[in-house]
Amino acid sequence: MKAITFDKFGGPEVLYVSDNIETPVISDEEVLIKVHAAGINRPDILQRMGQYPPPKGASEILGLEVSGSIVDCGKGIDKEFLNKNVCALVTGGGYAEYVKCHKSTILPLPKGISLSDACTIPETFFTVWTNLFDLAKLKKDETLLIHGGASGIGLTAVSIAIAFGVKCIVTVGSDEKENYLNSLNIERVINYKTDDFEKIILNEYKGIDVILDMVGGNYFQKNLNIMNRFGRLINIAYLQGSNIEANLLPIMLKRLIISGSTLRTRANKEKAEIAENLKKNIWPLIENNNIKLHIDKKFDMSDVSKAHQYMENNKNIGKLLLNFE
Repeated sequence: MKAITFDKFGGPEVLYVSDNIETPVISDEEVLIKVHAAGINRPDILQRMGQYPPPKGASEILGLEVSGSIVDCGKGIDKEFLNKNVCALVTGGGYAEYVKCHKSTILPLPKGISLSDACTIPETFFTVWTNLFDLAKLKKDETLLIHGGASGIGLTAVSIAIAFGVKCIVTVGSDEKENYLNSLNIERVINYKTDDFEKIILNEYKGIDVILDMVGGNYFQKNLNIMNRFGRLINIAYLQGSNIEANLLPIMLKRLIISGSTLRTRANKEKAEIAENLKKNIWPLIENNNIKLHIDKKFDMSDVSKAHQYMENNKNIGKLLLNFE
């Protein structure tokens, strides 16, 4: 099969299309998906750079989410799944013509969503649901701060939170992103290049109940300073680094909860529970247009290097995807 691969760690230029990659062999609880499109995510870039090795047993090929058609089923899978169009969260291997997937993370396409666009759902929706609702217990009328608000995860979090009656404040890094986010029903958009989010929130708001942070670094102390009593800080990445010095006293005084998570290494049972929650709580909202998919650009598989460079330059507003058909 054809797949996007690389022979050494490095920049986007190391990626190339090979037509001599072995097609995956599925186990009893897996299906084989003919990939129509694959979502592009920040972990793909980190893995390409040698900073995010795949978990044991996962494919070395990049790609954590796909959409396509099931062309083969393991012995433990109902054969009625054959030829079904689905989207799926995978542990790797999505940048290829075929990928294997455990049955726990296969999802039907929401009605009204195209097969191509559906590939942008699994990674961000799984991530946002498990962090904001399973972990942070985010509730209606609370205030949520999202750092990296124009990213795929950021815009997914915005869409879901607004649909659930949560007040959203986001930080972004350009005028273009600020304008885009202001077109949505958001409490406040803060451009961190021109304003200090800590000062604005302390001066204009009583505080923040939940923070979804993928930045880290010096944001950590600022996050502690602006949180309400019983606030929850959820870390999902550290783009500015994880080694910091901080005054931890606010954690005690305000009884804060600080946590974080990764998705890729979780057990299939945990992922299956998240998938069921998405089908029950999120799919109807997508289908009635209360939750929108924010897709920036679509690239052909041959342009994967351009796609990675676009994301590395922080140009994307929402999701990027690769078309394989």
